[in-house]
Amino acid sequence: MTPGSPIADHDIAAHVPRLRRYATALVGNRPDADDLVQDCVEKALANRHALRDPSRLGGWLMSILHNLHVSVLRGRRRRGAEVPVEDLADDLALSATPADRGEVRDFVRAFGQLTEEHRAVLLLTGMEGLSYREVAEVLELPIGTVMSRLARARERLRALLDGGVEQAVVRRIK
Repeated sequence: MTPGSPIADHDIAAHVPRLRRYATALVGNRPDADDLVQDCVEKALANRHALRDPSRLGGWLMSILHNLHVSVLRGRRRRGAEVPVEDLADDLALSATPADRGEVRDFVRAFGQLTEEHRAVLLLTGMEGLSYREVAEVLELPIGTVMSRLARARERLRALLDGGVEQAVVRRIK
């Protein structure tokens, strides 16, 4: 793709596996993730003319997906009743070897206790391998905010994994 060239359907389709992986990590289950990806692709196809630089397609798609996810979260807050991420710990743990299942459960539970903002930066940097600048573009934040959120998210996750909520609170007070 060159600047100014139209974005073809197959260009967007090539990003679907990455979008699905990020969406699954965000929402915690495949069916909702697939719905989110479908909505993202639909919106991207309808608005592909708005992307001025086709070389930024991946980041643009991630931004659309993230914004749709935030909209869904806002809608759910108005409606209420969500399934906690911790409820998925056993499902994810079953895909791990028996020796690692406890660690997977602990990680999923700790990850579920993080704020949405912290989960997003951890997923985009750790799982998707985006640079700080790319994450800043996807989340529409200053790069410094991304860096501080990532540092706080890692610290909080580490504290939760080391000693649970009580230990995380004690560390913050010290």
